[in-house]
Parts: sequence; C-alpha cells; structure tokens
Amino acid sequence: MTCKLSELISPAFFEVHRRIKAGKVEELLAEGGRGSTKSSFVSIELILFLLRHPDCHAVALRRVDKTLRTSVYAQVCWAIGALGLAAKFKCTVSPMECTYLPTGQKVLFFGLDDPGKLKSIKMPFGYIGALWLEELDQFDGPEQVRNVEQSILRGGPFSITFKSFNPPATARSWANRYAREPRPGKLVHHSTYKTTPAAWLRPRFLADAEHLEKTNPTAYRHEYLGEVVGSGTAVFENLRLQPIPEEQRRSFDRPLHGVDWGWYPDPWAYNAVQYDAARSTLYIFDELTRLRTSNRDTAQLLLQRGLTGTDYIIADSAEPKSVGDYRAFGLSCRAAQKGPGSVEAGMKWLQSLAGIVIDPQQCPDTAREFSEYEYERDPRSGEVLPGYPDLNNHHIDAVRYATELIWKRRGA
Repeated sequence: MTCKLSELISPAFFEVHRRIKAGKVEELLAEGGRGSTKSSFVSIELILFLLRHPDCHAVALRRVDKTLRTSVYAQVCWAIGALGLAAKFKCTVSPMECTYLPTGQKVLFFGLDDPGKLKSIKMPFGYIGALWLEELDQFDGPEQVRNVEQSILRGGPFSITFKSFNPPATARSWANRYAREPRPGKLVHHSTYKTTPAAWLRPRFLADAEHLEKTNPTAYRHEYLGEVVGSGTAVFENLRLQPIPEEQRRSFDRPLHGVDWGWYPDPWAYNAVQYDAARSTLYIFDELTRLRTSNRDTAQLLLQRGLTGTDYIIADSAEPKSVGDYRAFGLSCRAAQKGPGSVEAGMKWLQSLAGIVIDPQQCPDTAREFSEYEYERDPRSGEVLPGYPDLNNHHIDAVRYATELIWKRRGA
C-alpha cells in the first residue's frame, strides 16, 4: 500500500479500525446518515481483512441482485484503488468478483433474489471469513440474515460480519431492533456527515443538508443524522438510550422499584429507576423479564438483586395474592393505587419529563418497549386515536408503578 489509512478513513472510525485489527470485533453494525462514509470504511476493512488472512475469502450481499454493480461492487473496486492495490486485483462483472492475484483470494458478490446460490458456493481453497450485508434494513429480517451467516461463515478460525445501513424512521423496524440487541463481539457504530472531514464532502451536499435542516428538521434528522425519528405517533419523544455507568448507578440513593405481574404470553416485568427531580430526568437502570415463573422464584430473583424488606416495591394491583406472596417472602410490596385516570396521569407525567434515560445494555426489553410504543391510528382515516394502547407495555407499566409516589404528588 502506498497511501495512509488516515487519509482514507474518517477519524470517527479510527478506534473501530484499531479494534477490528486487534481481532476484538466479530460483528460491526455500521449505522448512520448520508455522507457518513460508513460504506467506504467497510469496503476498506473488507480488503484489509483479506490481506491479514491469506486463507480467507469474502462475500458482499445486497437484497436485490441488480443493485450490486453500482453499490457494493463499485465500493469494493474503489477501496482496492484507494489502497493502491489496483495492479494486484482482477475485477470482473461476469462473474462479478474481485480476485487478489498474489494469493487467489476472492471477493464474491450476490443478491438474495436466489438464496440457493449461497449454499452452492465453493472456494478453490481456504474459507469465507468476511461477510458484508449492505443496506441491512432491506433484507427480510433477522431470520434471513441468520440463515445467510450460517450458510456462508461455516469454518475457519477467523470471521467477521459487516452490516451497514441507514436506520429506518420507525423504531419498530427489525433492523433498529437488531441494533439495540446486545451480543458478545458485536460493535454498533453510529456516524454522520458531521463526523466526516468537510473537505471530503461536496459543497452541494453540505448546502442540501443545511437547506433540509431549515425547512424540514425531522427529515434532516432522519436522512442526514441517521436518527430514528418515528412516524409521528411515538408516545415518548424524550427518550435517551445510553449507557448508565456503574459508578453512576452506585450513586443512586433513592431507587424505586416496580413490578407488572405476568405468566404467559404476557411476561412478569421488573424495573429499578432513579428520579432526578432537579433535572426532571428519570433513569431506568435495571430490569428483569420472565415467562412462566412463580411468585416465589421471581421474589428470589429480586432478593438476589439485593432487595430487602426496606426496599419499597409497587406492583400491579390486579393480583392481590401476588402482592401478599411477596410480603410473605420478605419483600416490602404494595399494590398500585389504580383508579379513573391513573394510567393517563402516569403516562403524561412520563411524557412530560425532560428525559427518560434507559441503559439499553442493562435494560434491552425496556428500551425496546419505550422506543417502539406508539399511538394507534384509525385504519380508515389514518387519524391518531386517543388513549394509550394496552399492548407490549409491561415494563412501561412497571416503571409507571415504580414512580407512582412521585407523579401522584400535587404539582409533580
């Protein structure tokens, strides 16, 4: 190579590159908006991975075959040239592949129009160790992606999967859900055009971004900042999904606890929260979710969490026996004070907060519920319906119970 990587990779990706090179990343989920250079970065890392592992080959995928030539194929060809390796690669479109001449390693390109092609891939030597799924959200869902990975990455000591996409607007998109799910070896990285050196972007691009920011801020946040802005029906617009450091969690001196009873298919849900009244911010830092689990066993889970008879738990009043069971097991539990308008009052208080901070690593189910919770629309008129849907809101209810003593106070 005759170039400097720092001239090809945006500074936003320097640390990601170091972690990949050190073998600390098995799956990179590169998400972001327009001009973030995430696809350029992935194409460079794909080639560098092959150079580091001479027994490996790579596969780049798009959902539709006809999009390959102008997207991943063109991007990989760019990376080869940018790295100063054009003379060492042979790139053809029929078959569509890039071959590293010194070793015979290949980058193959496929669309999933015919998934059977992937099962019949035979390499002349070695194994496929790198996989790139571009525009992840356009694939049919996590099951299809899982099947692809199982079909392609079948052997060898080294493997890495790159998944790049612009997050869809709605939090319910399977790709957005997938991005929030923790997994060992998985790194989620978000980039935007603002993290890209301005000299790399054309003046017209910057002018278009500035114009859209002024005329349609929501569209700007989605298209250029890669934010999940919703479809206009999100109940909670004050969410902040971010880590809550262990040191901060230890400083919480007045944690509140809530439980929503369940068995199956509705789960039993528990949450621990801390309210910062000075900043009007609620921190949700712990959760438990269980199916088909007895009161004795869930109580034991809370005791193992360190809860004692001095920790106040507010639970759904629909099951007085369950509340009594918890007391018998040594937990200080009382039923929520339900009544006309109680759901609306609790929900409006949560919506009125300056921020609801949820640690998605510690509380993945809670993060999913809050971020995907939306008002319902009339199927005929499309108008937003009043009220809060009683669906997929078990942790939301647990949080509402936990904070009952706060939002029921006058002036809260």
